[in-house]
Amino acid sequence: MGRITLRTSMMRTSLSLAAVTLALATTPALAAEVPAAAPAADAEAPAADMGETIVVNAKTTRSATAIPAAEMQKILPGISPLKAIQSLPGVLYVTADPWGNNEQNAQMFVHGFSAQQLGYTMDGVPLGDQSYGNYNGLSPSRALISENTGRTVVATGAGELGVASVSNLGGAVEITSRDPSNERGLEMNHTAGSYGTARTFVRVDSGEFGNGNKLFLSGSRQRARAWDFAGVQGGYQANGKFIHEDSHGKLTAYFAYSDKIEPNEDATTIYTNPTNAVQAYQPYTRPFTYPSLSAALNYLDASGNVPAVAANNYRNYYSDAQRTDYLGYIKYDVNLSKAVKWSNQFYIHHNDGVGVVAGPITVAGLPSLFAKYFPGQDLKTVFGGSGYAIRTTEYMIHREGIISNLNIDAGDHHIEAGVWFHHNESSAYRRWYPMNVNTPDAYSPYIRPSGYLITQYAVEMRTDNLQLHIQDAWRVNSRLNVEAGIKTSAQFANGLFTVQEVSTPTVNSNRPSGRINSTNWFLPSVGANYDLNGSEKVYFNIQKNLRQFQAYGAGGSADPWSTGSQAAFDYIKSNVRPETAWVYEVGLRSHRNFTGLLSSIDAQINYYHVDFSNRLLALSTSGTINTINPSTTALFNVGNVTTDGVDAAVTLGFGQHVKLYNALSYNSSKYSSDYSTVTGAATGMQIGGYATVAGVVPTGGKQIPGSPSWMNKTMLTVNYAGAEVQLIGDYIGRRYVTYTNDASIPSLFLASARVAYQLPAQLVHAKKAELSLNVTNLFDKKGWLQVSSFNNAGSFAAYPVAPRQFFVTLAVGL
Repeated sequence: MGRITLRTSMMRTSLSLAAVTLALATTPALAAEVPAAAPAADAEAPAADMGETIVVNAKTTRSATAIPAAEMQKILPGISPLKAIQSLPGVLYVTADPWGNNEQNAQMFVHGFSAQQLGYTMDGVPLGDQSYGNYNGLSPSRALISENTGRTVVATGAGELGVASVSNLGGAVEITSRDPSNERGLEMNHTAGSYGTARTFVRVDSGEFGNGNKLFLSGSRQRARAWDFAGVQGGYQANGKFIHEDSHGKLTAYFAYSDKIEPNEDATTIYTNPTNAVQAYQPYTRPFTYPSLSAALNYLDASGNVPAVAANNYRNYYSDAQRTDYLGYIKYDVNLSKAVKWSNQFYIHHNDGVGVVAGPITVAGLPSLFAKYFPGQDLKTVFGGSGYAIRTTEYMIHREGIISNLNIDAGDHHIEAGVWFHHNESSAYRRWYPMNVNTPDAYSPYIRPSGYLITQYAVEMRTDNLQLHIQDAWRVNSRLNVEAGIKTSAQFANGLFTVQEVSTPTVNSNRPSGRINSTNWFLPSVGANYDLNGSEKVYFNIQKNLRQFQAYGAGGSADPWSTGSQAAFDYIKSNVRPETAWVYEVGLRSHRNFTGLLSSIDAQINYYHVDFSNRLLALSTSGTINTINPSTTALFNVGNVTTDGVDAAVTLGFGQHVKLYNALSYNSSKYSSDYSTVTGAATGMQIGGYATVAGVVPTGGKQIPGSPSWMNKTMLTVNYAGAEVQLIGDYIGRRYVTYTNDASIPSLFLASARVAYQLPAQLVHAKKAELSLNVTNLFDKKGWLQVSSFNNAGSFAAYPVAPRQFFVTLAVGL
């Protein structure tokens, strides 16, 4: 009862704050006479130009907010851009480590859209859909060293027409890198802290040289032990950027290298109503036993079995993700005339990666799998006598593309036309290696295994994407701006399983191959903003978006090649269409300056409605989730999802020394219909309840699992005489964790803090020197953070909240 009262009180307080500040902002009599608000911040503006804690007017006709580079690093030096945007309204991003680097258990929702239903770019380069074991991109934290980020803009409703993405069904995350400085300089940052953390960043800026040239070179190294097992997350990164600019145009070249190893945490499978001791065994953590081989061997009995009670939540020896990426682009913006600019960007990305799990051979259906390859043999002997096998998923991505945009200023019209073409080649090989008990030094989370016994399956994918767009931004008069345009989205994907899993006389294990071409030549968008009085602006936007099928083959929420049979694939190809959504937004932005204690208000309130069609739902065919031998998926078209929501964000300035930011979000995303496991389609009805009846699953009227209805973010910053204190509060409301909403996890409030001091320049003989202390999970809360929904009812998987951690950073600029 106390939790409910506290939550209700928080919501009322936040709503009251938003209402009062917006009322103040829109009451002219209370405001000082100030010039009209500055234009919306450009997505490529340097961080130094932004004085806002959170920029709420990042786009003109769309709901969008931005977080500048300086504010990102305050949350935690080295933080992932995606982890940083957790502070923005309507955004949920959670993961196991404080920086947001671990990709296996990362989870993201924006206005009810999951991470794989959003678009992501870095300097315009597509980053794919952020799937774990990605097939068409890479994470922002691998594409760009955190400290080189300029700022991150989140369009929470609909992304720009020209965003290079085939997954931006909802909004888009646009990340920009910092340009080289005009002045020669050296930056050096070092962070040390809990669990052996050591992170070093170095950047050298050349300053301007020659005739319009400048560049930077930078590198980073990070090492941090996981809080609940003896695995060390770490890696090396390097970034370089060169710019040449003259009267003819601007040439930009960028290169990124990333080599990262991330030992992974295992999720706990939780049964909502356990019926036996195995289901009731729900440990808070599932740490692997590495580096103690003796502990791993003692964990199993003589036959290689895990403890009986731990059948669903057993411990692996280790698990990790190893990723090596090379990313580069060349972009030239040529000035054809004063009114015409033509931009051409070529990019290339190569990834070599492997996901590794060293686990017992007696779990997750492995005895049946291995018996196909070694009939009648002793499996423990086959795999080296340890009772463990090493499973890999070996990834390769090679992709390149071109983005070409023509911009024309024609009086009151600004016309943009563009084309994006992308070619992607990817592969995934599922292999099994022995773990020889006599050579323990050959196996660790930091070594890529060799000498495989089995290639369970191998899939090769070839995908081409074409996107065209054209839009006109019309300045009707000094107050009214209108934008309208259309884009197309075409995907031509071909998948081939070059190695098939061995079948038995009773079970056909052949996985599907084939081509799916999907096109939509008319995806319209229209929006406008109107300046009411120089301080307040209203806006609206209507846009249709599409998410293409995931061309992966090794698992995915909208991946026809992962359905497990040719018949299922052929049915989807003939009867299922890619997900689409109509997004409607209307909002009010305000910027006011005052005299007195309250010196400024920046606010935005946004209402949105989404009509989501052809929602695809992927279920585990085994009814359980595991990392060592994941089952194939059953893909269902569950019909429509209807979303309604409100975001309200306010930044209050109290002179030059105090800023208070608060963002309140409400989201209702519900399935419109039940679906049938017999037909694989929506029924158009709602039978209610939780139980499946005659193959009909009662999803109708139920909230999308994993996405909270309520969120609240607060950030208080106080600075004086070189010292700064920042407190951050993050409230995540209750989340349903099954598709029928028969189970949920409680709300969670996490807080963090930062204390920093600018060291006197004459003392340290540097342009800048800052010493800071960051504390994450300030109140040392426990709970479930990331959740995985894989069943209609009865069970789910979850990852725990990391405990309180401390980090000290020394940042020096010369």
